[in-house]
Amino acid sequence: MTPLIFSHANSFGASTYAVLFDSLRARGFSVDAIERFGHDAKYPVTDNWPHLVQQLIDFAQARFDATGQAHFLVGHSFGGFVSLMAAAQAPHLARGVVLVDSPILGGWRATTFSVMKTTQIVGAVSPGAVSRTRRNSWPSQDAAFEHFRHKKAFAKWDERVLRDYIAHGTHDEGKGSDKKRMLSFDRAVETQIYNTVPDNLDRLLKRHPLKCPVAFIGGRSSVEMKQVGMGMTEKVTKGRIMMLDGSHLFPMEKPLATAAALEAALRNMET
Repeated sequence: MTPLIFSHANSFGASTYAVLFDSLRARGFSVDAIERFGHDAKYPVTDNWPHLVQQLIDFAQARFDATGQAHFLVGHSFGGFVSLMAAAQAPHLARGVVLVDSPILGGWRATTFSVMKTTQIVGAVSPGAVSRTRRNSWPSQDAAFEHFRHKKAFAKWDERVLRDYIAHGTHDEGKGSDKKRMLSFDRAVETQIYNTVPDNLDRLLKRHPLKCPVAFIGGRSSVEMKQVGMGMTEKVTKGRIMMLDGSHLFPMEKPLATAAALEAALRNMET
Protein backbone atom coordinates (compact mmCIF):
# COMPACT_ATOMS: atom_id res chain seq x y z
CA MET A 1 0.00 0.00 0.00
CA THR A 2 1.27 3.47 -0.89
CA PRO A 3 0.87 5.69 2.21
CA LEU A 4 -0.71 9.12 2.07
CA ILE A 5 -1.97 11.67 4.55
CA PHE A 6 -5.04 13.62 3.51
CA SER A 7 -5.84 17.06 4.95
CA HIS A 8 -9.40 18.34 4.73
CA ALA A 9 -10.85 21.61 3.47
CA ASN A 10 -11.84 24.24 6.03
CA SER A 11 -15.07 23.31 7.87
CA PHE A 12 -15.28 19.78 6.42
CA GLY A 13 -13.80 17.16 8.74
CA ALA A 14 -11.89 14.22 7.29
CA SER A 15 -14.83 11.82 7.70
CA THR A 16 -16.69 13.81 5.03
CA TYR A 17 -14.30 12.23 2.50
CA ALA A 18 -15.04 8.58 3.42
CA VAL A 19 -16.23 7.66 -0.10
CA LEU A 20 -13.06 9.15 -1.60
CA PHE A 21 -10.87 7.39 0.98
CA ASP A 22 -12.54 4.03 0.34
CA SER A 23 -11.88 4.39 -3.38
CA LEU A 24 -8.25 5.32 -2.77
CA ARG A 25 -7.78 2.29 -0.51
CA ALA A 26 -9.25 0.08 -3.21
CA ARG A 27 -6.65 1.56 -5.57
CA GLY A 28 -3.74 0.56 -3.32
CA PHE A 29 -3.29 3.54 -1.01
CA SER A 30 -3.37 3.65 2.77
CA VAL A 31 -5.03 6.84 3.99
CA ASP A 32 -4.51 8.64 7.30
CA ALA A 33 -6.02 11.98 8.26
CA ILE A 34 -6.45 14.47 11.08
CA GLU A 35 -10.20 14.63 11.68
CA ARG A 36 -10.43 18.37 12.37
CA PHE A 37 -7.68 20.97 12.24
CA GLY A 38 -7.97 23.96 14.55
CA HIS A 39 -9.77 22.17 17.39
CA ASP A 40 -6.72 21.07 19.40
CA ALA A 41 -5.60 23.68 21.94
CA LYS A 42 -1.98 22.62 21.38
CA TYR A 43 -2.26 23.84 17.79
CA PRO A 44 -4.18 27.15 17.78
CA VAL A 45 -5.24 29.07 14.67
CA THR A 46 -2.95 32.08 14.23
CA ASP A 47 -1.84 34.25 11.32
CA ASN A 48 -0.29 32.25 8.48
CA TRP A 49 -1.17 28.98 10.28
CA PRO A 50 2.22 27.98 11.77
CA HIS A 51 0.65 25.81 14.49
CA LEU A 52 -1.70 24.07 12.06
CA VAL A 53 1.28 23.25 9.84
CA GLN A 54 3.09 21.94 12.93
CA GLN A 55 0.06 19.78 13.74
CA LEU A 56 0.38 18.13 10.33
CA ILE A 57 4.16 17.78 10.69
CA ASP A 58 3.76 16.09 14.08
CA PHE A 59 1.06 13.78 12.69
CA ALA A 60 3.22 12.89 9.68
CA GLN A 61 6.30 12.39 11.88
CA ALA A 62 4.39 9.86 13.99
CA ARG A 63 3.42 7.97 10.83
CA PHE A 64 7.01 8.15 9.59
CA ASP A 65 8.32 6.80 12.91
CA ALA A 66 5.79 3.95 12.76
CA THR A 67 6.39 2.93 9.14
CA GLY A 68 9.82 4.24 8.23
CA GLN A 69 8.26 5.73 5.10
CA ALA A 70 7.75 9.25 3.84
CA HIS A 71 4.08 9.82 2.90
CA PHE A 72 2.42 11.62 0.06
CA LEU A 73 0.70 14.71 1.46
CA VAL A 74 -2.65 15.38 -0.21
CA GLY A 75 -4.94 18.23 0.74
CA HIS A 76 -8.17 19.86 -0.40
CA SER A 77 -8.28 23.67 -0.30
CA PHE A 78 -7.00 24.60 3.21
CA GLY A 79 -5.55 21.11 3.43
CA GLY A 80 -3.45 21.64 0.34
CA PHE A 81 -1.85 24.75 1.78
CA VAL A 82 -0.84 23.10 5.06
CA SER A 83 0.39 20.06 3.11
CA LEU A 84 2.62 22.25 0.95
CA MET A 85 4.00 24.17 3.92
CA ALA A 86 4.63 20.97 5.89
CA ALA A 87 6.50 19.46 2.93
CA ALA A 88 8.66 22.58 2.66
CA GLN A 89 9.50 22.67 6.36
CA ALA A 90 9.90 18.93 6.93
CA PRO A 91 11.06 17.52 3.57
CA HIS A 92 11.97 14.10 4.99
CA LEU A 93 8.27 13.45 5.66
CA ALA A 94 6.94 14.23 2.16
CA ARG A 95 7.28 11.99 -0.87
CA GLY A 96 5.16 14.38 -2.91
CA VAL A 97 2.27 16.83 -2.55
CA VAL A 98 -1.07 16.99 -4.35
CA LEU A 99 -3.00 20.25 -4.10
CA VAL A 100 -6.72 19.60 -4.58
CA ASP A 101 -8.15 22.93 -5.74
CA SER A 102 -5.63 24.76 -3.55
CA PRO A 103 -4.32 27.52 -5.85
CA ILE A 104 -1.27 29.08 -4.20
CA LEU A 105 -1.59 32.71 -3.19
CA GLY A 106 1.46 34.71 -4.28
CA GLY A 107 2.69 37.97 -5.81
CA TRP A 108 0.56 41.09 -5.58
CA ARG A 109 -2.51 39.15 -4.45
CA ALA A 110 -0.59 37.92 -1.39
CA THR A 111 0.64 41.45 -0.65
CA THR A 112 -2.89 42.82 -0.94
CA PHE A 113 -4.25 40.11 1.35
CA SER A 114 -1.53 40.85 3.92
CA VAL A 115 -2.60 44.50 4.02
CA MET A 116 -6.23 43.50 4.34
CA LYS A 117 -5.40 41.34 7.35
CA THR A 118 -3.57 44.13 9.13
CA THR A 119 -6.46 46.54 8.63
CA GLN A 120 -9.11 43.93 9.58
CA ILE A 121 -10.89 44.47 6.24
CA VAL A 122 -10.43 40.74 5.71
CA GLY A 123 -13.30 39.93 8.06
CA ALA A 124 -15.74 41.63 5.70
CA VAL A 125 -14.51 40.19 2.39
CA SER A 126 -13.23 36.68 3.12
CA PRO A 127 -15.52 33.63 3.35
CA GLY A 128 -15.31 34.24 7.09
CA ALA A 129 -17.95 36.94 6.64
CA VAL A 130 -20.40 34.11 5.92
CA SER A 131 -19.05 31.44 8.27
CA ARG A 132 -19.17 33.76 11.28
CA THR A 133 -22.97 33.63 11.31
CA ARG A 134 -23.45 30.23 9.66
CA ARG A 135 -26.40 28.25 10.95
CA ASN A 136 -25.04 25.60 13.30
CA SER A 137 -28.02 23.76 14.84
CA TRP A 138 -31.08 21.80 13.69
CA PRO A 139 -33.86 19.87 15.42
CA SER A 140 -32.52 16.53 14.17
CA GLN A 141 -30.00 14.80 11.91
CA ASP A 142 -32.67 14.43 9.21
CA ALA A 143 -33.47 18.15 9.42
CA ALA A 144 -29.79 18.97 9.00
CA PHE A 145 -29.60 16.72 5.93
CA GLU A 146 -32.63 18.38 4.35
CA HIS A 147 -31.22 21.84 5.08
CA PHE A 148 -27.93 21.16 3.30
CA ARG A 149 -29.45 19.11 0.48
CA HIS A 150 -31.34 22.18 -0.72
CA LYS A 151 -28.45 24.65 -0.48
CA LYS A 152 -26.82 25.63 -3.78
CA ALA A 153 -23.27 24.80 -2.67
CA PHE A 154 -24.32 21.26 -1.69
CA ALA A 155 -26.89 20.52 -4.40
CA LYS A 156 -24.43 18.64 -6.65
CA TRP A 157 -22.80 16.61 -3.90
CA ASP A 158 -22.81 12.83 -4.18
CA GLU A 159 -25.56 11.83 -1.72
CA ARG A 160 -23.24 9.39 0.07
CA VAL A 161 -20.80 12.21 0.78
CA LEU A 162 -23.53 14.50 2.09
CA ARG A 163 -24.80 11.75 4.38
CA ASP A 164 -21.27 11.23 5.70
CA TYR A 165 -20.95 14.96 6.32
CA ILE A 166 -24.17 15.02 8.31
CA ALA A 167 -23.38 11.80 10.17
CA HIS A 168 -19.84 12.77 11.16
CA GLY A 169 -19.80 16.56 10.79
CA THR A 170 -22.71 17.11 13.17
CA HIS A 171 -23.48 15.72 16.61
CA ASP A 172 -26.26 15.64 19.20
CA GLU A 173 -26.26 18.03 22.14
CA GLY A 174 -28.75 18.26 24.99
CA LYS A 175 -31.49 15.88 26.07
CA GLY A 176 -35.21 15.53 25.61
CA SER A 177 -36.94 18.61 24.23
CA ASP A 178 -33.63 20.52 24.36
CA LYS A 179 -31.82 18.02 22.11
CA LYS A 180 -30.30 19.56 18.97
CA ARG A 181 -28.07 18.47 16.11
CA MET A 182 -25.00 20.74 16.07
CA LEU A 183 -22.16 21.38 13.63
CA SER A 184 -19.00 19.71 14.94
CA PHE A 185 -16.63 22.10 13.17
CA ASP A 186 -16.73 25.25 15.31
CA ARG A 187 -17.76 28.15 13.07
CA ALA A 188 -15.49 30.51 15.04
CA VAL A 189 -12.52 28.28 14.18
CA GLU A 190 -13.66 28.09 10.56
CA THR A 191 -13.85 31.90 10.41
CA GLN A 192 -10.44 32.35 12.02
CA ILE A 193 -8.86 29.97 9.49
CA TYR A 194 -10.38 31.94 6.59
CA ASN A 195 -9.21 35.26 8.03
CA THR A 196 -5.60 34.14 8.57
CA VAL A 197 -4.86 32.52 5.16
CA PRO A 198 -1.06 32.59 4.60
CA ASP A 199 0.29 35.54 2.64
CA ASN A 200 3.91 34.41 3.14
CA LEU A 201 4.19 31.42 0.80
CA ASP A 202 6.59 33.22 -1.55
CA ARG A 203 8.99 33.86 1.34
CA LEU A 204 8.48 30.44 2.91
CA LEU A 205 9.32 28.56 -0.29
CA LYS A 206 12.41 30.70 -0.83
CA ARG A 207 13.65 29.86 2.68
CA HIS A 208 12.60 26.21 2.40
CA PRO A 209 12.75 25.13 -1.26
CA LEU A 210 10.58 22.10 -1.95
CA LYS A 211 12.48 18.82 -2.22
CA CYS A 212 9.57 16.79 -3.62
CA PRO A 213 7.29 17.03 -6.66
CA VAL A 214 3.97 18.87 -6.44
CA ALA A 215 0.82 18.32 -8.51
CA PHE A 216 -2.46 20.23 -8.72
CA ILE A 217 -5.97 19.00 -9.49
CA GLY A 218 -8.55 21.73 -10.00
CA GLY A 219 -12.24 22.12 -10.69
CA ARG A 220 -13.14 23.72 -14.00
CA SER A 221 -15.88 25.77 -12.33
CA SER A 222 -13.82 26.70 -9.27
CA VAL A 223 -14.39 30.33 -8.31
CA GLU A 224 -11.41 30.10 -5.95
CA MET A 225 -9.03 29.37 -8.82
CA LYS A 226 -10.24 32.45 -10.69
CA GLN A 227 -9.90 34.64 -7.60
CA VAL A 228 -6.39 33.53 -6.70
CA GLY A 229 -4.94 32.96 -10.16
CA MET A 230 -2.65 30.12 -11.18
CA GLY A 231 0.70 31.84 -11.72
CA MET A 232 2.45 30.63 -8.58
CA THR A 233 0.76 27.22 -8.74
CA GLU A 234 2.07 26.66 -12.28
CA LYS A 235 5.56 27.59 -11.09
CA VAL A 236 5.51 25.23 -8.11
CA THR A 237 3.94 22.26 -9.93
CA LYS A 238 6.14 22.56 -13.04
CA GLY A 239 3.13 21.79 -15.19
CA ARG A 240 1.69 18.87 -13.19
CA ILE A 241 -1.85 20.24 -13.46
CA MET A 242 -5.05 18.31 -14.09
CA MET A 243 -8.61 19.63 -14.33
CA LEU A 244 -11.89 17.92 -13.50
CA ASP A 245 -15.45 19.04 -14.08
CA GLY A 246 -16.95 20.58 -10.97
CA SER A 247 -16.70 23.41 -8.49
CA HIS A 248 -14.17 24.03 -5.71
CA LEU A 249 -15.93 21.18 -3.89
CA PHE A 250 -15.53 18.63 -6.71
CA PRO A 251 -14.14 15.97 -4.31
CA MET A 252 -17.61 15.96 -2.70
CA GLU A 253 -19.43 16.15 -6.05
CA LYS A 254 -17.40 13.45 -7.81
CA PRO A 255 -15.48 11.44 -5.22
CA LEU A 256 -14.75 8.48 -7.52
CA ALA A 257 -13.47 10.67 -10.37
CA THR A 258 -11.38 12.53 -7.79
CA ALA A 259 -9.89 9.26 -6.54
CA ALA A 260 -8.99 8.28 -10.11
CA ALA A 261 -7.34 11.66 -10.70
CA LEU A 262 -5.43 11.41 -7.43
CA GLU A 263 -4.21 7.95 -8.34
CA ALA A 264 -2.93 9.26 -11.68
CA ALA A 265 -1.20 12.21 -10.06
CA LEU A 266 0.36 10.11 -7.29
CA ARG A 267 1.52 7.29 -9.56
CA ASN A 268 3.09 9.88 -11.84
CA MET A 269 5.16 11.16 -8.90
CA GLU A 270 6.19 7.74 -7.62
CA THR A 271 9.90 6.96 -7.90
